[in-house]
Amino acid sequence: MSFGKGHHLHLVDGSAFIFRAYHALPPLTRKSDGLPVGAVSGFVNMIWKMIEDNKGPDAPTHAAVVFDKGSHTFRNDMYDKYKANRDEMPEDLRPQIPLTREATRAFNLACLEQEGFEADDIIATLACRAREAGGRVTIISSDKDLMQLVGGGVEMYDAMKNARIDADGVRDKFGVDPERVVDVQALAGDSVDNIPGAPGIGIKTAALLINEFGTLEDLLARTDEVPQPKRRQTLIDNADQIRLSKRLVQLDCDMDLDYDLDSLEVKEPIADDLLGFLTDMEFRTIVKRVSDGLGVDAPVITDTTPQGSDPVDDAKQVAFPDAYDWVKVTDTLKDWIARAHARGYVAVDTETTSLNEMQALLVGVSLCIDPGEACYIPLGHKENAEADLFATDALAEGQIPFDEAMALLKPLLEDPSVMKILQNAKYDCKVLARLGVQVAPVDDTMLMSYAMNAGLHGHGMDTLSERYLGHAPIPIKELIGSGKSQITFDKVNVEKAVKYAAEDADITLRLWHLFKPQLHRSKVTTVYETLERPLIPVLARMEMAGVQVDRDVLSRMSGAFAQKMAGLEDEIRELAGADFKVSSPKQLGEILFDKLGLPGGKKTKTGAYQTGADILEDLATEHELPGLILDWRQVSKLKSTYTDALQDHIDLETGRVHTSYSIAGANTGRLASTDPNLQNIPIRTEEGRRIREAFVAPQGRTLVALDYSQIELRILAHIAGIDELKQAFKDGQDIHALTASEMFDVPLDEMTPEIRRKAKAINFGVIYGISGFGLARNLRIPRDEAQGFIDRYFERFPGIRAYMDETVKFAKDHGFVQTLFGRRINTPDINAKGPGAGFAKRAAINAPIQGTAADVIRRAMIRMEDAIADLPATMLLQVHDELLFEVDEGSEDALIAAAREVMEGASLPAVHLSVPLEVDAGQGANWAQAH
Repeated sequence: MSFGKGHHLHLVDGSAFIFRAYHALPPLTRKSDGLPVGAVSGFVNMIWKMIEDNKGPDAPTHAAVVFDKGSHTFRNDMYDKYKANRDEMPEDLRPQIPLTREATRAFNLACLEQEGFEADDIIATLACRAREAGGRVTIISSDKDLMQLVGGGVEMYDAMKNARIDADGVRDKFGVDPERVVDVQALAGDSVDNIPGAPGIGIKTAALLINEFGTLEDLLARTDEVPQPKRRQTLIDNADQIRLSKRLVQLDCDMDLDYDLDSLEVKEPIADDLLGFLTDMEFRTIVKRVSDGLGVDAPVITDTTPQGSDPVDDAKQVAFPDAYDWVKVTDTLKDWIARAHARGYVAVDTETTSLNEMQALLVGVSLCIDPGEACYIPLGHKENAEADLFATDALAEGQIPFDEAMALLKPLLEDPSVMKILQNAKYDCKVLARLGVQVAPVDDTMLMSYAMNAGLHGHGMDTLSERYLGHAPIPIKELIGSGKSQITFDKVNVEKAVKYAAEDADITLRLWHLFKPQLHRSKVTTVYETLERPLIPVLARMEMAGVQVDRDVLSRMSGAFAQKMAGLEDEIRELAGADFKVSSPKQLGEILFDKLGLPGGKKTKTGAYQTGADILEDLATEHELPGLILDWRQVSKLKSTYTDALQDHIDLETGRVHTSYSIAGANTGRLASTDPNLQNIPIRTEEGRRIREAFVAPQGRTLVALDYSQIELRILAHIAGIDELKQAFKDGQDIHALTASEMFDVPLDEMTPEIRRKAKAINFGVIYGISGFGLARNLRIPRDEAQGFIDRYFERFPGIRAYMDETVKFAKDHGFVQTLFGRRINTPDINAKGPGAGFAKRAAINAPIQGTAADVIRRAMIRMEDAIADLPATMLLQVHDELLFEVDEGSEDALIAAAREVMEGASLPAVHLSVPLEVDAGQGANWAQAH
């Protein structure tokens, strides 16, 4: 039957798959001969996932994977600078390109490419033909150039984000219908592909013009009607360039192809062909997954390692058993403990009643000695509790008495000669520490993954197991349910708990076997051993110590904030000339754009106007009302997020709040604080600073805060080699005043607070890659003036621009950037196209600076406990560049001296900075006084 109505064509952007796989995964070589195969591995995993995810009634009837062939196309003949700024293909990727074609054919999928044309043109031609024939088309890609094809039965699917892109999605991105996308792109140009466009006209402006004039041709024919003189002249001067740009971005929907749609009919993979290719590549994990999917036995991949058994291979190859050992008596537990002592390492996992380590009750412990050999020791499961929510507290049978089991486990868990391997070790260590067990030494598979793969993917157990072991763990919801019917783990039937809990320990051990040797190959062993692993006990003790919070102070603040909100609401309604609900974005949008007629109103899909902070900040220069709304929202957030919510986190017995730090939260190494988040308390406003008054010292104690002074600017001066800034820091000058003097030619003795404020905004903005638009918003000044400040900054300090360019180039060449201490921050999106490219570049530029600062304070925290061990002091909190301590009255100066010495020397001996680190110190009865 010929392709037509009822048929569904999938067109995969194969070239995008390859580059995504290459930049998203760590390097991988075939063991037998060292051939690079990392991109091929990622590619085949993506193709297999696509096949598995697209089964059922909506499965494709026809499919093809489409590739670019060569770098020269008809567009280069049209414009010799087309894609001229593209980097050379990485050397280790080049030999993998033909292997991806082999992989496609091994999957029994049509593999399409054509000399002189890009993959996008082949996709366009096939999509248009399929649409004309009455069929449906799904283009599996996120490439914005393909969005011009969407509509009339053609949609796109972003496999990375698991998101479909229809006509509404295109309009959200480009501001126009799909058929007008090429007009917008012709005006806006594309720096990635070196398409010139119209200078100074971006996507938003281009969309406004096309929506007003209808088509690009009509716009160019009626340029005299464009009201803005500068924009009108730009269109007139660059009309030919704009028309050329349209021809460059317009996809060819009428290529001569050697195949037709019928030849793309989906065929099942031939097991021998597909598994033969995967076996040749030595992809053990995907071989097992594909074999299971095809219902055949997995072929054996010969081990080429001369030493014999490789625990890394065992971690993947040994099948997960159907059952694990349920430890019911002490003799069995003693046997497992003896085996762990003999082995010298053991994977450990705990099951508890809560995710809050300070409240969780221990329900059981699991151990694993070898892949597939694990046990669960239930300790607190209730009898018949799963079936009866009102069951008694009687323990279920088959459990060793709690105290007896812990007495046996404690020596093992504290034995310095046995490595305890955990996933997210800090959680388990805190749970066990509350029972008097100090687990040490530990290895943490989550932190190993983080050290190697920050920026590539998450580091939770389920993610790591599926990605690296090809195994989906038992979902916790199968045991405890969800929503209102959810139970705690102590109410789970023991037999079910055994398989779930022991499997977690099994997975952890297998991941450890995989990751431990990879640390060295990835050159991050030092990062893991000096910056990640030693931080576990430090943070655990800080979190358990907590910080005292005065509930009465918070209550009074909540009342004061409520009064201020009410006052602001009165002002807002008076200015609006109407009574409306200030917290309602819908009603606010109607007041701003319909009643007051303010410019820039844009509606969402629901028909309501957008009223986000960025929009209100732009409008604040037009009218007083948006600024008051921003003030109201800020006070409202302070009340709900802090003065109200913090009260719920105060421990009723101790009066202290115990935050939890995520070591692997941010890609740059910065710690993240949760439950509650104490790192985002605003300090730039008086109201925000007042919240710190509620954090207090107990009777006879004092709070001491030590804060790095402008550490990121100091690191920037060192990395970028900016002599003027280096000297200023060495001389102890006011760096913002110096920058203002350099920027605006104002002598230091004539400096005004306003000029210094602008320089400060630029100093910190440049670190984060701020744009002229962003700086204009921060300073409430015209965009041209803000851009002028940034341009002048780079002229005065050319080393910064050189650093930025070199960092982006390094990221593109290597797929990652590094801190001064060797922390690797992967940059998988650095070669992305579209608006995301700017964000990826800014993140790459900032990461070595922010990451180095994060590494410095980590090193300080790790050394701090020994440095203040003889003082009556406790380290309580870390907030970005600040450490907060509690110390006995009378010992404040001794603590400050000891802590300052550690913090200012934290980079040594690993890194000798050319700029001195300086630490400011304060003390007081509460955090606000100490800061």
